[in-house]
Amino acid sequence: MIGLFLEAFGVLNGNRTRTALTMLGLVIGVMAVIAIQVAGAGLAGAVEGTLGAINDKSFTLIPNARQGDFTRAQIKVEDVDRAKRDVANIAEGIPFGANARLVRVGHRRARLQIGAESDARYTTTPIRYGRNFDAADVAGAAHVCLLSNTAYERLFPDGGDPTGESARLGDRRYVIVGVLQKPNGISANFGRADIAVPYTTYARDFARGAVLFGARFIVADTTRLAATESATTAFFRKLKGGRVEYQTIDKQTIAAGIGGIVGAVTFIVAVIGAVSLIVAGIGILNIMLVSVAERTREIGIRKAIGATRGQVLLQFFIEALLISLIGCAIGLVLGVTVGTLVNSLALVKISGIVPAIPWLRSIAIAVGSATVVTLVFGTYPAWRAARLDPIEALRYE
Repeated sequence: MIGLFLEAFGVLNGNRTRTALTMLGLVIGVMAVIAIQVAGAGLAGAVEGTLGAINDKSFTLIPNARQGDFTRAQIKVEDVDRAKRDVANIAEGIPFGANARLVRVGHRRARLQIGAESDARYTTTPIRYGRNFDAADVAGAAHVCLLSNTAYERLFPDGGDPTGESARLGDRRYVIVGVLQKPNGISANFGRADIAVPYTTYARDFARGAVLFGARFIVADTTRLAATESATTAFFRKLKGGRVEYQTIDKQTIAAGIGGIVGAVTFIVAVIGAVSLIVAGIGILNIMLVSVAERTREIGIRKAIGATRGQVLLQFFIEALLISLIGCAIGLVLGVTVGTLVNSLALVKISGIVPAIPWLRSIAIAVGSATVVTLVFGTYPAWRAARLDPIEALRYE
């Protein structure tokens, strides 16, 4: 058996250019399928990391921008308060939006976005310095604020713990109580303004009487999240006269939307890979038939000196198997390399999560592809070589 493999390798090595061109489609197909598997693992990690800062208990409601009378659907602070009071399972109602203000700390100033946030019971972003808002801050509409890492770096370029210092947001003073942890990519600040104040403070100082972009609601029971979204949408439609449309967004819907896009891309790449594998298989079939035709006299001599049909069939089958194995191995290495580069150069920077390479699945794809291509496209030329009549083969020129 080892002799047959060595002989097959010698035949392929003697026709390097033809062998390389035959393998090319196989390499591209396997590389494409494995690269999308590896990159897909990284993308899943990126989605998880990016969405990790979104509260599982929350959803956001915004007016549908495509409706005819958009102004009727506009949301104000008092609407959010009524929904919190009247819709079951809503624990908090937070104005959703941001106001640009000139922020001053000592002699440093920057124009930043001010947004609303609840207390530590309903937030998930880790703190770098100080603390998060507490229930007393929210209940008393306290003049306190929380800096994002972006705001911290702009207002405190020299570093240090800024908690306890005073910051002027527009024409009002606030005490800095905390700084968010430096994000990995964009995940830790996902959906946040540059500076957050308690949502009760935001409603009083920044949004009273103004139109909001939307409203963020936190539910008490996450198992009833979907039902609460429907009830809240129905409440706002009734509140605005019934001829308006709203849409809700939560962590699950965002993940589902991204998952759908990833699934479509994966399917397209898989189809491209499958087509490449079929083309590569046809190429192997063609080259092996050419090889049988070129070596007809050799086959006749082998049979004349006692070689059986099984031995001839095995000889050509091993040649097809070697082409498939080498091509799939190269595709495996290139696919993992390309997928890893995509992850490290793009996705890891976005999410801060380094995904594990799906080695088992990648190897299974490579081995499976080699097996299928060999069995489907390598068997017929080997069978045809084994079926040659030795007398006719010896007379072949």
